[in-house]
Amino acid sequence: MRSKLAILSLVVLAGITAACSSKPDSATNAAGGAGGNKPAQEAKATDTYPNAQLLADVKWVQDHAKDANLKIIDARSKGYEQGHIPGAVAVNAGLLKDSKNNTIIGKDAFTELFQKAGINSDSTVVVYDEGGAGNSATRIFYGLEYYGLKDKVKVLNGGVLAWTTAGKELSTDVPAPAKGNFSAQPNDKLITTKAQLLSANLAQCTLVDTRSAKEYTGEDLRGNKNGGHVNGAINTEWSDAIDQAPADGVPKFKSYKDLTALYTKAGITDKDKTVIPYCQTNIRGAHTYFTLRLLGFKDVRPYEGSMAEWANADDAPLVK
Repeated sequence: MRSKLAILSLVVLAGITAACSSKPDSATNAAGGAGGNKPAQEAKATDTYPNAQLLADVKWVQDHAKDANLKIIDARSKGYEQGHIPGAVAVNAGLLKDSKNNTIIGKDAFTELFQKAGINSDSTVVVYDEGGAGNSATRIFYGLEYYGLKDKVKVLNGGVLAWTTAGKELSTDVPAPAKGNFSAQPNDKLITTKAQLLSANLAQCTLVDTRSAKEYTGEDLRGNKNGGHVNGAINTEWSDAIDQAPADGVPKFKSYKDLTALYTKAGITDKDKTVIPYCQTNIRGAHTYFTLRLLGFKDVRPYEGSMAEWANADDAPLVK
């Protein structure tokens, strides 16, 4: 048994090492559920995201609200009882973290959580949060993709603020969805562990530190034992992807053109290269995971343990 476990560990470690040593095969994205989305293609215009189907607007949600396989998740930590998008089920994004082990909750706990929310294996899921500086929706987006619903999840651009600003009504009715048949199946190609990061050829990966500049330099320890960043990591704060001063007052994701300029300036340009975003607990990192997916990056593997694990481990080097 021990020998089998050792072999399995080596295989998992080899996966991230290989990914950071060569370009992966190009993969074709699956169709995106309700609305008949086509496989993602590279954008031909500067105002179209390569994976635009991952981002829903208010009209899309309204048009597909009665689709049999559409499920809407309210990812906010508060405010659901006071009013939510009609039909939405509350799932607190904070429930996805196993804080004792600095990782996402296991597949059994994840399965139970989302079966209670009525999620099925063939569901198309729209997730939203408060909008603006919110990153709960993208955390759930990442969790659902990691556990098997890749290309079946969408984020509502602008969150509940976009909904109310468009004049749409909120509901206080609490749905009682039938138990779903979703079964979580982890995808090892969508996650990075501490052991993998220690063994990887980091020069062949793109590491993205999505924290604030002061956290990146080690000036702000955020309660960690050590400060700084993983060697070679590029600091691009997660919130830079959001247009915080739009004309309609609803912060949304920046245009494809502006996001491309943002990441190009930072040196994050190779969409075939393995990209590893991280933050403190992979909440901000998950937001950047979504942004990079939206832009068409093909191999994004967030470091789930992030600095809560790395910056408190004696064997994990940091630079300032």
